[in-house]
Amino acid sequence: MSEAVLRIEKLNRSFGALRATRDVTIDLMPGEIHALIGPNGAGKSTLIAQIAGTLRPDSGDIVLGGEVLTQLSVAERARRGLGRSFQISSLAEELSVKRNVMIAIQALQGSSFRFWTPVQTDPRLVNPALEALDRMGLKARADTPVAELSHGERRQVEMACALALKPKALLLDEPMAGLGLEGSSMLTVLLESLKEEVPILLIEHDMDAVFRLADRISVLVAGGVIAQGNAESIRNNPQVREAYLGDESCSA
Repeated sequence: MSEAVLRIEKLNRSFGALRATRDVTIDLMPGEIHALIGPNGAGKSTLIAQIAGTLRPDSGDIVLGGEVLTQLSVAERARRGLGRSFQISSLAEELSVKRNVMIAIQALQGSSFRFWTPVQTDPRLVNPALEALDRMGLKARADTPVAELSHGERRQVEMACALALKPKALLLDEPMAGLGLEGSSMLTVLLESLKEEVPILLIEHDMDAVFRLADRISVLVAGGVIAQGNAESIRNNPQVREAYLGDESCSA
């Protein structure tokens, strides 16, 4: 049996008397999309912050490819192979699509952000940037300013930034947010094609997308995982229905 690419082991985080994360244990297997869902206030943002490295857990570990990341910074985790696409866009709108991806690659290398001419043509930045954009179907838009892109295209650029870093695992925080039906459908197809290349831990409110995409689903309520399984088992879990989905959501 394959080893988990990413393991979250008995993670805990409290804010005073509030236990925001309660002994959370989940893993991400090769070739898998593992979705994390839960109602507002369930602790998803706190958990994701701990996995990404912007918040330290009180106890527990984050392990990627056998290496413990728990005490590492966000940048160090990225260098170890943890990719992330944020819920809120962090792209530089005045710069081109290609330049944004190049910045992501350059940041991973720990080098300067100054884009002098030699850097703009550096094949160590240009080639992986164009490769990632081609993977996302955006190579023809490489020289377009991000400000001119649709919301869906911006999400694709964010994904290209993450993929250009050649991650071992990809953490996606509500990638469907703000997308219409067409954009969500397109991104769903894209994510399905990506999972064999890089397994994905997906945080998403769009339950139609979750049930279409996820090989496994973990349900977070009040900081703890109350259920884990495939889409069918989660749809039909009485505890999940009561705590989060509701009969109407599960009957679709």
